[in-house]
Amino acid sequence: MTSVIFMGTPQFAVPVLQGLVDNNYDVKTVVTQPDRPVGRKHKIMASPVKQLATQLNIPVLQPEKISGSDELQQMIDIAPDFIITAAFGQFLPTKLLNAAKIAAVNVHGSLLPKYRGGAPVQYALMNGDEETGITIMYMVKKMDAGDILAQQSLPIQNNDDVESLFNKLSFIGRDLLLATLPRVMDGSIEPKSQVEAEVVFSPNIQPGEEQLDFTKPAKLVDAKVRALRPNPGAFTILNGKRTKIWQTEVINETTDLLPGMVVKKAKHDLFIAAGDQTIIALKNIQPAGKPKQDITQFLNGSGQKITEGQQVITNE
Repeated sequence: MTSVIFMGTPQFAVPVLQGLVDNNYDVKTVVTQPDRPVGRKHKIMASPVKQLATQLNIPVLQPEKISGSDELQQMIDIAPDFIITAAFGQFLPTKLLNAAKIAAVNVHGSLLPKYRGGAPVQYALMNGDEETGITIMYMVKKMDAGDILAQQSLPIQNNDDVESLFNKLSFIGRDLLLATLPRVMDGSIEPKSQVEAEVVFSPNIQPGEEQLDFTKPAKLVDAKVRALRPNPGAFTILNGKRTKIWQTEVINETTDLLPGMVVKKAKHDLFIAAGDQTIIALKNIQPAGKPKQDITQFLNGSGQKITEGQQVITNE
């Protein structure tokens, strides 16, 4: 059997690990991030990958940082045929990459060289891209810079968010990896170097980047809402209060009102002006300290005094 060290953390990596086991790869150990506090109650939770590995009775390693850890030498001593990563979340030392007898391979959620980094799916959505995809690549010390072994694209639908795209991509990644590994083993694959001039980075989303900018066209405001859903969630300042925006809809009309002004208020509708004279409807929101609510509930409650033409979205 072909031996593997598998490294991954979120749900995206779960189908990949399961696919390797189902196809008789000998997964010697799983490496994942340490258990973390989750949710408002900060309950300590194992990663989705650890949960699956435990069910499959595969040994699990959870170094806070691989470099300099005791776990690093354990992995090197295994000397697997492949090291396979899928959204693991840490850089791998060169001596670990070199421990793989055949290759160290990564399953990455973009069409490289576009969107190297930790948030490729989020950036594809935020930028209004028409497609994303999976890249299977050799791992090198430099972030997501290895030669490309295989790629498969996926159209982005208007209702896709991070969760739905990650779910689709996880299964594409599983299948593409399983189709690629035999060709790596028999030498029939021709790796393709990345064109450095075409590199685009997608660093992890920082807290300040979660705020929506209504001076941008409605299409991009909506795209950012979906790019940050379900976690961490986009927000704006609505009627002076920090408000999470969970669902929006682009309206196929135009307006002369300034961005952030109310274009239409009705029993079930709150239309807001965005950039380039476009209009966006708020559909599901969450004012600070309150649960999520559809726009009808909001307008029947704290939004009753909102009027058409009012500047309700501000930057501060």
